[in-house]
Amino acid sequence: MTYSDVLIIGSGIAALQLASQLSQDKNVRIITKSTVRTANSYLAQGGIAAAIGKEDHPDKHHTDTLEAGRFHNHEETVRKIIDEAPKLIQEMYKKGCHFDHDSEGNLLLGMEGAHSEKRIVHGGGDATGKRMIEFLLTQLKANIFLEENIYVYELIVDEKQEKCIGVKGKRLDGSIEYFFAQHIVLATGGCGQLYSFTSNAETVTGDGIVMAYLAGAEIADMEFIQFHPTLLYVNGETKGLVSEAVRGEGAILVDENDVPIMEGVHPYKDLAPRHVVSQTIYENIKKGKQVFLDISNIKNFENRFPSITLLCTQNDIKLKDGKIPVVPGSHFLMGGIKTDFIGRSSIKNLYAIGEASCTGLHGANRLASNSLLEGLYQGKMLAELINVEDRANPPQEYLTIVYPVVKKQHHLPDIVTLQTRMMEYVGIVRSKESLTVQRKWLDQFGLKQIGRELDGCSSEDLTKIFMLTAAKLITNAALLRTESRGGHFRSDYPFEDDLNWCKKQIVYQRQGEKSNEYVKAALAN
Repeated sequence: MTYSDVLIIGSGIAALQLASQLSQDKNVRIITKSTVRTANSYLAQGGIAAAIGKEDHPDKHHTDTLEAGRFHNHEETVRKIIDEAPKLIQEMYKKGCHFDHDSEGNLLLGMEGAHSEKRIVHGGGDATGKRMIEFLLTQLKANIFLEENIYVYELIVDEKQEKCIGVKGKRLDGSIEYFFAQHIVLATGGCGQLYSFTSNAETVTGDGIVMAYLAGAEIADMEFIQFHPTLLYVNGETKGLVSEAVRGEGAILVDENDVPIMEGVHPYKDLAPRHVVSQTIYENIKKGKQVFLDISNIKNFENRFPSITLLCTQNDIKLKDGKIPVVPGSHFLMGGIKTDFIGRSSIKNLYAIGEASCTGLHGANRLASNSLLEGLYQGKMLAELINVEDRANPPQEYLTIVYPVVKKQHHLPDIVTLQTRMMEYVGIVRSKESLTVQRKWLDQFGLKQIGRELDGCSSEDLTKIFMLTAAKLITNAALLRTESRGGHFRSDYPFEDDLNWCKKQIVYQRQGEKSNEYVKAALAN
């Protein structure tokens, strides 16, 4: 058993930003279930949005964020984070993070979908996430201890004091270890691996969100899944992300007959909000058409997008032909553990930052390149909050807790079956019929009882349990929201319903049946 002042679960941008900003008198431990360089953040090709151009202003960035989020956003949170964006970028740049710039040191700004100005800061062309992670790793001080390959699977909550006091984790050999801390931070990302087509790392399976839900924290907006329009599609499989920045540089989406598919669909055409582009591609694919990204107008593509060039080369795509085959896939979760803009959850001493959290910044659909920004902001602000708090002495009564372990075997489906069903029934286009079919299928696995018996489960079964539980949260929320908004599209309710749904969140809270009235109504049907 170990005790830390701050325990961080996850190793992406938000986690490392927090760790690097914490005071050196804090004892900090970072735990990640794989390795530090397998986080979603490390794979991020896109950049960070910030209104630093001469013609730009935070007000424009604010407006674009609300428009993309279909006005489901928490406006105060949007304002706080967007206003801070230029300062966050400049701070990292001055510290030595190598963002792309011209010969005079001015940051180069790119355009992405749903932005009204060029405001995307990149690093290494299309390797922004990798460059930022590598930089933040150099900022970690001697007071920070990083442990890889520990699968954190349960939060330990002191029910009398109503606060989180630690976590349980499994090592590669199956042994269980308990980690206690004054502050517990979940930075575990979203749940993109629930879908058969996804841009997400293999480790992104909803762990932190489900752990928080099982512990009684509030979970919100799980129906809002962003499907990225352009994943490389080869032989029926997705092979990786083709950044939106490619369309920002002039690429257009065409069908197999070279007909542009975004003409007449949206005023921004190929740079329309992601849900619009994804749905349009999906409709073409359902009609039996193949969709390509036509890159023939982009000069020096290989130099501008080296990571994408390598990805295509590895999958035998000949860029000289000027076409990249694409398909939409799950990319980002707008919902998650409900927090304030800093990351405080509904459970004392438990925080969530990055994609695992739901601050309200993204609303119903994330504006491109706002996610790394959110992680940087939350990491910095949460560090400022924790830094001024007095250190607490390790509570000895916690360190002597013994948890009996009983081996458990559960009848659970294979992951591929779950992913295929989520793509088909709870994917880009949903309906009451498809969602009801999926909910009935999920109900058969007895997840409520299983969630109380995690110690004896193998790591493989834990992953399935987390994925199935997250799938159920998404399915129930999607069934309840009887409208289409942002990343949530219902073919039986194809229009936004501002009167009944614009600002209303679907909030789950397991303990004490505290879910809001919308959830109770849905679960009763």
